[in-house]
Amino acid sequence: MTRIGAFVEGVNRVTRAPWLVIGVWVSTLLLAMPLAIALHEQLDAHLGASMAAESAASGVNYDWWNEFLAQTSGVGASFVPAILGFAAVMKNLSAIADRTALPAVVATAVAMNMLVSLFLVGGVLDRLARDRGVGAGAFFATCGVFAVRFIRLGLIAVAVYSTLFIQFHSWLFDALYPALIADVTVERTAFFIRAGLYAVFALPVCFFNILFDYAKIRAVVEDRRSMVGAVVASWRFITRHPIDVWGLYASNVLLFLIVIGIYFLIAPSGNANLLAFGIGQLYIVLRVIVRLQFTASQTALFQGKLAHAGYVARPVPKWPDSPAAEAIGPQ
Repeated sequence: MTRIGAFVEGVNRVTRAPWLVIGVWVSTLLLAMPLAIALHEQLDAHLGASMAAESAASGVNYDWWNEFLAQTSGVGASFVPAILGFAAVMKNLSAIADRTALPAVVATAVAMNMLVSLFLVGGVLDRLARDRGVGAGAFFATCGVFAVRFIRLGLIAVAVYSTLFIQFHSWLFDALYPALIADVTVERTAFFIRAGLYAVFALPVCFFNILFDYAKIRAVVEDRRSMVGAVVASWRFITRHPIDVWGLYASNVLLFLIVIGIYFLIAPSGNANLLAFGIGQLYIVLRVIVRLQFTASQTALFQGKLAHAGYVARPVPKWPDSPAAEAIGPQ
């Protein structure tokens, strides 16, 4: 299977799994709910029945907003103007590129999100690999089987990404970048040098993202228990099919950029109302679809190269029949 065929097959598999899209979207909302409730309580306590409350409800009151930020802490510190509209996307991308520290409460929520994702990804991969419904019981049983395995894989990933985001990032932007711009007098030149370093940093990050993606796929499709073995097998697959693997990844990244572009065109700026909330949720749904498209298309490419569509080594988990079933059967 070529990268184009895998991309199209990924789209087909995602469209045939609407409940999977809804489930991932709902889990995203549920994970965000505790922080949203905590922030609501802080805002309610600060506004009370003041005149600023009416102004904040009808639009954006930046004077009150700055006053709130000067007095708040915890999750309230993340309630900055950059969370509105498309600015939130840029803020998140900037935080990753520049390794911006998150507030402790937000970092805790991100860690919880990652743990939940590690639990669900086994069932998601299994459902997309089989390309047919398996039922809620079998889905969560598969999640439980692979959760411990993927936690072990996650420890490997944490070690790799920590090296990239701490040592490698610091070397690029704290040591190399100042040396490169020491004699630069034009700000535009300094900008292009920094942009080039972002590209240098992104390349290994993308490579290891692909490596761990295919390690998870091989673990599920082939029912692998050794995560080190899955990583090695993933390396072999990537090096044997580099054009298809990287071409498919680039196609999916392009799809993600198109979604971001659409959000840029339709996202209201400077407004916090129901319309802005609805458009924001639409963007989240599209982002969920893109995430599943990454997984589905990569799985389709692997199955197309080394197995066949719908092949998964592990049988679908089935709950055992109750012993009472024999008592009511023919004697």
